[in-house]
Amino acid sequence: MLHRKDSDLGGAGEPPVVTVGSLDRYDGKVVRLRGWLYQGRSSGKIAFLMLRDGTGIVQCVAGRADVGDEMFDTARHATRESAIEVTGAVKKDDRAPGGFELLLSAFDVVSAAAEFPIGKKSHGTSFLMDHRHLWLRSKRPHAILRIRSTVSLAIRSFFDREGFTLLDAPIFTPAACEGTSTLFETDYFDTKAYLTQSGQLYMEAGAMAFRKVYCFGPTFRAEKSKTRRHLTEFWMLEPEMAYADLDDAVELAEHMVTDVTRVVLDRNAADLELLERDRSKLEAIAPPFPRITYDEALAILAEKGMAVKWGDDFGGDDETVLAESFDKPVFVWKWPKEAKAFYMKSDPDDDRYVLGVDLLAPEGYGEIIGGGERTDDLAYLEKQIDAHGLEPESFAWYTDLRRYGSVPHSGFGMGLERFVGWLCGTHHVRETIPFPRTINRLYP
Repeated sequence: MLHRKDSDLGGAGEPPVVTVGSLDRYDGKVVRLRGWLYQGRSSGKIAFLMLRDGTGIVQCVAGRADVGDEMFDTARHATRESAIEVTGAVKKDDRAPGGFELLLSAFDVVSAAAEFPIGKKSHGTSFLMDHRHLWLRSKRPHAILRIRSTVSLAIRSFFDREGFTLLDAPIFTPAACEGTSTLFETDYFDTKAYLTQSGQLYMEAGAMAFRKVYCFGPTFRAEKSKTRRHLTEFWMLEPEMAYADLDDAVELAEHMVTDVTRVVLDRNAADLELLERDRSKLEAIAPPFPRITYDEALAILAEKGMAVKWGDDFGGDDETVLAESFDKPVFVWKWPKEAKAFYMKSDPDDDRYVLGVDLLAPEGYGEIIGGGERTDDLAYLEKQIDAHGLEPESFAWYTDLRRYGSVPHSGFGMGLERFVGWLCGTHHVRETIPFPRTINRLYP
């Protein structure tokens, strides 16, 4: 049906079946709509019915004299979220949602709904998450997930224009990428496997074949964290480039973030307005982003009364305080070796540091990107694998990349949910994914 236009969906002599999102093309014409009853009320001989169909919401006005007694009573008593089909004339009305309303001549219940559990009264977060499969029909989740869809498409479009090849990384992996303490282990026939923490190592292999690649898919971390920034299953964007250094990764990240943000501002203005997101915060996003070293970040934190031991990673509060010092995302780079993963390249000017980088989003959203330059030295990589207590056999294929044509290469990983959360201004990343998985939630 994807090739069929709205006007093709009606039979000969019948009004066309259209969508709410296309009503601007049918002003003054009679059409049919198929959707669900979002809410309804009646006043005397007139019923006002809000129909949603996934593309928008429109007010349908049913007069008893226009639809007849039987249809009018059916419409007046229809339950919320019943599947309905209506026929009526499209009328432009700037006061109505979407700028149009439908003056009905026919109303039919396709499937009557039981009493809907989500009412007009406020509900707690736990209740709404228990009913996430139904809460998705509400305006706020709709707006957030439409923005997520835009972000995903904009990311793919950006990397396509930049000449990257999309590669899919495996979900089952033989070893850890980001530390052994956050692995989900599973039986894999006669051996053990793990749900992927990152596709980065595989993208490094891809970069040596295609030069510029990226993967974009689900990743898993068995972190027993209850913060507003953590999920156990989330989506990661991970580009990797051969013949590229730390500066290349930083430049790519800031241009990608800027480009995607502008696409959302352009395509999702109504969604941002519904979420009451301050557009000015996003409109200010433009390269170059501020760049500070880890040591400069420590100095800023010390000035603000935040004591962080040299060599430690930053916590959520530390990241919030750092980002508050800037009006757009800030890069923190050149990290102590012990704070970053085993594959990071050592800083040639000071081997206490590695060429790693984090991008911190403003307004308390913390790290949205982490990456840097990877070591291209086989001996150093083998030493790091041993120092981190990892099994060399599991990384034999990875060390091969340094045996056969090793070159400088760099990349980063971006958590989709954190990025979307920042764009939308949500309090918790669980709102930015259709069905969130957290330490205490595996349902629905």
